[in-house]
Amino acid sequence: MRRPNPQATGDVSAEQICRPFLLRRRPLVVSVRQQTDFHQEMCKDILSGLAGPEKSIPCKYLYDDCGSRLFERICTLSEYYPTRTEVAILNQYAAEIMLFFSRQGGDLVEIGSGSDLKIRFLLERSPENYRKHIRYVPVDISETSLLRSSVRLMSDFRDLTILALVADFSRHLEFLPRRRKLIVFFGGTFGNFTHQEGVALLKSFARVMGAEDRLLLGIDMLKPVHIIETAYNDRSGVTARFNLNILHHINRRLRADFRPEDFDHSSMFNQEKGQIEMHLKARSDTGAHIADLGLKVCIRRGETILTEISRKFTPAQAQNCFDEAGLVPVRWFTDPQAWFSLVELAVDHER
Repeated sequence: MRRPNPQATGDVSAEQICRPFLLRRRPLVVSVRQQTDFHQEMCKDILSGLAGPEKSIPCKYLYDDCGSRLFERICTLSEYYPTRTEVAILNQYAAEIMLFFSRQGGDLVEIGSGSDLKIRFLLERSPENYRKHIRYVPVDISETSLLRSSVRLMSDFRDLTILALVADFSRHLEFLPRRRKLIVFFGGTFGNFTHQEGVALLKSFARVMGAEDRLLLGIDMLKPVHIIETAYNDRSGVTARFNLNILHHINRRLRADFRPEDFDHSSMFNQEKGQIEMHLKARSDTGAHIADLGLKVCIRRGETILTEISRKFTPAQAQNCFDEAGLVPVRWFTDPQAWFSLVELAVDHER
């Protein structure tokens, strides 16, 4: 699942969060690169997705404040293998990954940073003499989330310097630092993009990478279908509430009147496309008026709204994406069952 939170809400201001550290002259710098009018962008996205015959809502709108909390719960569920599997890989290989900084310092750039859970494995496995020469660069669209996690990390790693970038990684990669860097893109977010979109994103990474730079990319691998489907249909219904919450988000932001109780959560694996698909399926003929769009949406019984795809890869399919983007695997880290992979990629300068 993807976590680029476009509408994070919080009562604590950036100034309030940073003030204690600014007073103590701690090395935290915040750079705001995101100037998007989120309301205008959301209007455009929802109109495009709901006005046509095959209805969809971009998965980024799953992550309002409530949705983000629900997703954190999903990550702790026994059925949801991606987070615990990736964490196990990091626990085993973090020290090896951080050898990137053994001879020379640089930037540790985390894309879509959100929580600081996973980056901690890398920092904790780094010798103190490494961390003195590492600048951590979290990139997220939510300034509040960035600052909160940065303050926590600075409390726990006293020698850590942080440059927090408030930016949309799908559009603002050109603002990444030009110095030597290891970029980490954790989770299964890459799978939320279609093949064409994913290759385009990898090409964007390649354009900002130098000869020594590396990209550590999370890839959710193809596995037995029942394991995949169970992960997106947990018995406690948290994923269902997470999916239905997207309608509450639209109601609140765009003055709509969707009735979430008119829909069921539906998630199934599309064998032909190799992806899990999350839908909202209408229980009966229903509809909604979206005031900010001046749009009346009519949905028939059994009709669905696609809210997320999550592609699962074979090694060959992943390699095909890398080849098209001009990237070459340097190291491939995985778990014993090969359910999830972290692939270290470099730019193929022979192309």
